[in-house]
Amino acid sequence: MGASGLGSGFANCINLSNLTLNLAYNQIGAMGASGLGSGLANCINLSNLTLYLHSNRIGDMGASGLGSGLANCINLSNLTLYLERNEIGDEGASGLGSGLANCINLSNLTLNLRQKQFICFGL
Repeated sequence: MGASGLGSGFANCINLSNLTLNLAYNQIGAMGASGLGSGLANCINLSNLTLYLHSNRIGDMGASGLGSGLANCINLSNLTLYLERNEIGDEGASGLGSGLANCINLSNLTLNLRQKQFICFGL
């Protein structure tokens, strides 16, 4: 179950407003990150979120899945994501960004996507 199971637990925490979660160095893959995102999607009152997910194996699909879940967190005002060293390429970064675009109340964002490979953003 891993991170997906943890995400399922968060699905019932609809009144949660502040969350700091450190899951760095846990070999979390795409399914785990997506499951975590799905669970967080139900935390509609979440306003402050810090996720330490660096040094896992999230990849493009996992980053996109996490972004899809966070898209439902429209009350987020402070978001910090440590996603470095997760094999996230341009597709994953784009998917994450698309989800975060729905976070209309976001006023503070810290995003660390440092990877071994180069991420190319088309402007």
